Amino acid sequence: MAIKKQYLKSKPVCKVTFSVPAEEAKSVVVVGNFNDWNAKKATKLKKLKNGTFKATVDLEKDNSYEFRYLVDGKSYLNDDQADSYAWNDYAGAENSVINL
Repeated sequence: MAIKKQYLKSKPVCKVTFSVPAEEAKSVVVVGNFNDWNAKKATKLKKLKNGTFKATVDLEKDNSYEFRYLVDGKSYLNDDQADSYAWNDYAGAENSVINL
C-alpha cells in the first residue's frame, strides 16, 4: 500500500493518492472522516492492469484524517504507510491516520 502527498501552492489543498495492491479484489474504496465514513460517498479506486487500485483525493491541508480501505464491500484494511493509527471504539479497531 502507498500514500503519496502533493501539496498545491495555489490552494490550501493536498492531493493524496491512495494505492492498494489487491489483484484478487473486484472493488476497493477509501472511506474516512473526509466522506463521513459513508461507503456510498466513498472514493472508488480504479483497478490498474498490474492489480493495484489507485485514486487521488483533494484534502484540505493542516488537518488530520482517519480512513480505511473497504475491499469488495466487506473487509476493512489499514494502510501500512499511514502517518499513525487511531483507535475507534465504534469499529472496535484502529483506523489509519494521514496528517497533512
